[in-house]
Amino acid sequence: MDNILFVNSEIGTLQRLLVHSPDSGLGKVVPSKAQDWLFEDIVHLDTIRKNEYDYYTKILLYFLDPGKIKGKPVSVDAPENDRDFYKPGSAAFFASDKVIELEWLLAQVLELEEVRNSLIASVCAVEGCTYSVQNELKNYSAVQLARTFISGTALQKELLFPPIPNFIFTRDIGITIKNHVLLNKPAKKARTREALLAKYIFFHHPFFAAYRNNILELPDSTNSFLMPKEEDERKITLEGGDFMVVSDQHLLVGISERTSSEAAIRITHLLFEKGLMEKVTLIRIPKKRDYMHIDTIFTQVKRDVWVMLGNFSRKAIMHEDKDAVERIMEVKKEEKIKIIQFHKNDTGNPTYFESLEDLLTDISKNDLGCKNETRFIYSGNNEFPYSAREQWTDSCNLLALKEGVVLGYDRNDKTTEAFREAGFATIRVNDLLQKLESGELAADTISDTLILMPSAELSRARGGFHCMSMPLQRKPIEL
Repeated sequence: MDNILFVNSEIGTLQRLLVHSPDSGLGKVVPSKAQDWLFEDIVHLDTIRKNEYDYYTKILLYFLDPGKIKGKPVSVDAPENDRDFYKPGSAAFFASDKVIELEWLLAQVLELEEVRNSLIASVCAVEGCTYSVQNELKNYSAVQLARTFISGTALQKELLFPPIPNFIFTRDIGITIKNHVLLNKPAKKARTREALLAKYIFFHHPFFAAYRNNILELPDSTNSFLMPKEEDERKITLEGGDFMVVSDQHLLVGISERTSSEAAIRITHLLFEKGLMEKVTLIRIPKKRDYMHIDTIFTQVKRDVWVMLGNFSRKAIMHEDKDAVERIMEVKKEEKIKIIQFHKNDTGNPTYFESLEDLLTDISKNDLGCKNETRFIYSGNNEFPYSAREQWTDSCNLLALKEGVVLGYDRNDKTTEAFREAGFATIRVNDLLQKLESGELAADTISDTLILMPSAELSRARGGFHCMSMPLQRKPIEL
């Protein structure tokens, strides 16, 4: 299959991506382990599947692979809405090669005996399984084994090892940089098995066979295993939520609680050496659970439109338009952002940006050729305390299906208001699905729209639709 990997923007029409729908492991997260597994709360599995994530799957299929969804019931209340359509092991599974389910790929990889035995041994070593469990897993079918590796659950319904509930956040397993994939190195132990499964999928699935020489990994720093905990910045950790390919020659890399400065520096050198990028901008954000990755504080909507958290705006940095309470609550010294841009042919002369707005304006103008003034839509409409409340529920973590058409949570009312004030239409996903099915609307004619997705349970998992997607292919935007 030709050209299945190519991403050189955040907003080019989405053509292919990796997703993973909530599995049974998500329903086993208990309060005492939630934070260890990087969750803030426990979620209700049936609700998160049927009333929320299934809408995400449907809207992706309508935009990327309509032949798989056209004529299917679009309402979760429809009696014929059999969930086998969403289950990778079922004969009725939608099996799209554009909206690609990771569990489906993993099961196919596990059909290869050599890979199967190697991955069983690897997972059992990582999870401390007994030898008898390792041998028992060899008797599982590929579909059963894929499910167990992800959910942690044996055929007897007992937990063999912890679930990996963060696997729904496919953004973090890797990042597509033009026709290359950079695999992650998770900072948290809870995501180790995700990285292992992703590595086997990318290196062994026939879907990626033509790109195996284009899969990038960063080795650990020399003697990193000897470094004390306080030397974390010198260790190599990286997650996809800290990467944005904003143009054909410009990559943004976040330095956060999940991506180390050492990793950011190594990536910069690697991409320059391979000639993949001319510019790499490093964005150091506060190491706070509120933020996690750079895509929790800003994402792109159009060439000249960005959604962002107002804490990092020019006015916030200058302390303008804020009363004493806001200054104390929002602009603490340790919450400053630092931005430095390196150029391939002049690494010794970097460019510095005072604010996130300055950087994004520069990208719109100089990388994307925008003549109009760059516009910003702020989390919570930049009203305190809604800005912080809605950023917590991923108001800035939007996925562009194409330029100007983005997915966001319906609970972020003030951010939705800000989109309307900026001239965008807003529509609830169920209404849109009905219109797409009836032919009243067509995906390729929709423009400048925020699609509002149900979010009562999904938002508890602390990730939006940018997090829940790993784009493999976007149509290049015309400059």
